[in-house]
Amino acid sequence: MIQRHATVQVRIGGVEVGGDAPVVVQSMTNTDTADVQATARQVAALARAGSELVRLTVNNADAARAVPRIREALDAQGVNTPLIGDFHFNGHRLLADHPACAEALAKYRINPGNVGSGEKKDAQFAAMIETALRHDKPVRIGVNWGSLDKGLATRMMDENARAAEPLDADHMMREIMVASALESAQRAEALGLGRDRIVLSCKMSGVQDLIGVYRLLAGRSDYALHLGLTEAGMGSKGIVASTAALSVLLQEGIGDTIRISLTPEPGGDRADEVRVAQEILQAMGLRAFMPQVIACPGCGRTTSTYFQQLAQDIQSFLREQMPVWRRQYPGVENMDVAVMGCVVNGPGESKHANIGISLPGTGEQPAAPVYVDGEKVATLRGDSIAREFQAIVEEYVRSHYV
Repeated sequence: MIQRHATVQVRIGGVEVGGDAPVVVQSMTNTDTADVQATARQVAALARAGSELVRLTVNNADAARAVPRIREALDAQGVNTPLIGDFHFNGHRLLADHPACAEALAKYRINPGNVGSGEKKDAQFAAMIETALRHDKPVRIGVNWGSLDKGLATRMMDENARAAEPLDADHMMREIMVASALESAQRAEALGLGRDRIVLSCKMSGVQDLIGVYRLLAGRSDYALHLGLTEAGMGSKGIVASTAALSVLLQEGIGDTIRISLTPEPGGDRADEVRVAQEILQAMGLRAFMPQVIACPGCGRTTSTYFQQLAQDIQSFLREQMPVWRRQYPGVENMDVAVMGCVVNGPGESKHANIGISLPGTGEQPAAPVYVDGEKVATLRGDSIAREFQAIVEEYVRSHYV
């Protein structure tokens, strides 16, 4: 059992983050926020995939004007997922000029490195916090290593250079990230924003850097923490790097919300980042989102690809059914389904799953025994194995999760 790092609980719309709440999955749209229909469609798709919070870019007046209309469009569809506004450079002005936007958002994301410079910085940061107070909204203070507060970085680098035992560049970068987050949070508190209205993040693009900076942050504060490897990349590279970094932190109990920042492939599905986040949390044993399909990798004993196709079909079937099943059959997300390819591990894995099928390997009898809760209940043969097995899965769900 993973012992979670103690943090203050924050309410974002109807979602609890931190404290003893489960780790929450977040995602972000990549549409032009000013395009109300396209953005509402993508938010709805991300929500259907399981995103519990969705962040939007709010970078200009058109985007700010669109936010309340996006909220209305989602509400009309019954999609109540909280929306987070991502602000840089001009957030203070957009929130002040567009109070309907400020009200429609469930949280504001502020990057202390991009909130302003010189004398304007403190005033513009204060303006955003005061707007959050006026509308009773929480704030994420999100530090990013690609946009650090230059004044803070220069000051801390100079102090480090004068130290008797200066830190190396990597360690100093992490210290600056943490200092930026904590100093900004302290300023927000001094302005009246409660600790239960603050979430912190310190996003890096390197796995070891991310692990190091969040260990520091968790050791020095009890604010709710949002995890994410920024600019993780495309495809397997982004998935592997994000999984490597976040799994270590989650195992140490660090993290209250997570986002997997994948670069979509051309024509790719934005919701892939949601599914990866869910799979990380489920693999870590922190949450369950959908039934698990256990399938062998295949070998010389399984020259037929039938079991691979069946495993894929069952996985797709379960994913398609989950939006309905989640409402109708509480607990179904904990179900295990085994689709195995030969007699070596097939019967054993099938018996350990809630439902399992052991397909014949090369040279084996053309029969597929099916096990339900460890007991053999049927032997399937012929061309209808896939359809019959799917029917057995559906019947199990109806009879066991009520």
